[in-house]
Amino acid sequence: MSSTELPPVPPANVLPRVAPVSVEEGERQRSVELPGITLNVRSRPPAREGLPPALYVHGLGGSSQNWSALMALLDDAVDGEAVDLPGFGDSPPPDDGNYSVTAHARAVIRLLDASGRGPVHLFGNSLGGAVSTRVAALRPDLVRTLTLVSPALPELRVQRSAVPTGLLALPGVAALFTRLTKEWTAEQRVRGVMALCYGDPARVTPEGFRTAVREMERRLQLPYFWDAMARSARGIVDAYTLGGQHGLWRQAERVLAPTLLVYGGRDQLVGFRMARRAARAFRDSRLLTLPDAGHVAMMEYPETVATAFRELLTETGQRARPARRGTVPHGTAEEESAEPRAGADGGGTAPDAGASGTSTGLGG
Repeated sequence: MSSTELPPVPPANVLPRVAPVSVEEGERQRSVELPGITLNVRSRPPAREGLPPALYVHGLGGSSQNWSALMALLDDAVDGEAVDLPGFGDSPPPDDGNYSVTAHARAVIRLLDASGRGPVHLFGNSLGGAVSTRVAALRPDLVRTLTLVSPALPELRVQRSAVPTGLLALPGVAALFTRLTKEWTAEQRVRGVMALCYGDPARVTPEGFRTAVREMERRLQLPYFWDAMARSARGIVDAYTLGGQHGLWRQAERVLAPTLLVYGGRDQLVGFRMARRAARAFRDSRLLTLPDAGHVAMMEYPETVATAFRELLTETGQRARPARRGTVPHGTAEEESAEPRAGADGGGTAPDAGASGTSTGLGG
């Protein structure tokens, strides 16, 4: 074994027992065994029977918990489930060790085919946005609408603040980082993640911060944590280099589902300038710009994102009741031809954002 690589990960059936991820009040989890993978699925019972299904896909370094706040706000509009991608959250590594965007998309497709829940309202953040784009392009029969929050689509000029995450893809970097940060506490790591992923980390409640610290402590006990991070980061970089029909932008152009795009003006990982290109690429798109949001708008401004999704359902003639909480959107949903602009004042509060899962996605 090369000294630049991470040590081999033991098979899933001999992995040490680690405490499961936390579950918010009203949520439940189940394990789904599929060929080559086992997926943990978080769900929230819908407010009433007969609601259309939805599936939420997290970003790099995240988990299904990242969607807890939004799932709670939309439980009267959709029957929501959130998946832990292989190697993240409570899902063990895939048997073949494949963490490419295509492999993650295959896992989502297998889950939807096995459950028979498709077509679903598909949500994706960061890496999950790239995965969801690929799923919607390859299997339009599985997707009713597509909502992408800071999707990790290829950028020619990557932001400087996103470079360290991309470097995880290089052989040996994850192992080196592990050694260099050996003395860092879970609190220090969480503060660093929040500073990178939130437009304003102060929006996270004290309880939300404590939840994130507990989750970080849990993750650091997993022998495959850094391997999953490094290989998934490598998968994003590899997907960026693909051309032709397999390129993510080409696949975005093939998506038939009505699409809601959400971009944050303070996103340090996905360039805000990419909003304009995305709005042009997805043929039936609406654009929500939140100038004060970072990389995880569904956690910072869940009520705003929920309102925009309800508007998407209304515009596309799909059933959606008004929000029960009487929230006022802080951003603007724009048409496909519109350019990103300061459509949000960043005001208001998202009371559930911090407490509902601050195990933030670190998508590229």
